[in-house]
Amino acid sequence: MKIIDEPLLREKIRIFRDRVDAAEKLAEKLSEYKGRRDTVVTAIPSGGVPIGLTLSRKLDLEFNLLMVRKIHFPWNPEAGFGAVSWDGRYILNNELVEAAQLTPNIIAKCISNELDEIRHRIREWGLRDYNIDVEDKIIIITDDGLASGYTMSVAVEAVKKRRTKQVIVAVPTGSLEALKMLYDEVDRIFCLNIRSSRIFAVADAYIEWRDISDDEVRNLLAEYNYAGRLR
Repeated sequence: MKIIDEPLLREKIRIFRDRVDAAEKLAEKLSEYKGRRDTVVTAIPSGGVPIGLTLSRKLDLEFNLLMVRKIHFPWNPEAGFGAVSWDGRYILNNELVEAAQLTPNIIAKCISNELDEIRHRIREWGLRDYNIDVEDKIIIITDDGLASGYTMSVAVEAVKKRRTKQVIVAVPTGSLEALKMLYDEVDRIFCLNIRSSRIFAVADAYIEWRDISDDEVRNLLAEYNYAGRLR
């Protein structure tokens, strides 16, 4: 089966206490990968970091970050129209681009701003010469949820270009549309809570929800002693 979910959680909301609780439940579904030396958990900052670190600890797997970001509208720091990875790859939601009448110059400027923020985070989090070693490895990419799927899509594209053995998406919650978008691009998808509602919010799956700050990411990396080992 390519998509593995939890049937009892379909279409439900407020089912995870917080990100750590969600990750612990997700780890149970991923138990077949526990302790594998050819498998790496990678997390999309910032919300995916508590998920990824918990999976790494519970499954005894190597951990790394996948430095990708949503491309935000210049007038709305919360909403996005695509995503970009640290190596300059990007994916656009063309429907939103057309609806918002974004010019090539505006798009280029927005992408540049996100790349600047990625480079800033790499410096602030002490990641030195950031890169990921994924060749011939099984890569589990995680985040706290999938709404549109564009951020995950660019993450998948970035690792597949590096000759991975398998690419697995593992998230606590996701929209059916996002899963359809990713279906042909990855080997397996683990998503405990699938929702098909037209309006989807990742936060609705959680009882306790808050943004994860850059300082908190830095502290989490230091606590688990991963920052110095990233490569």
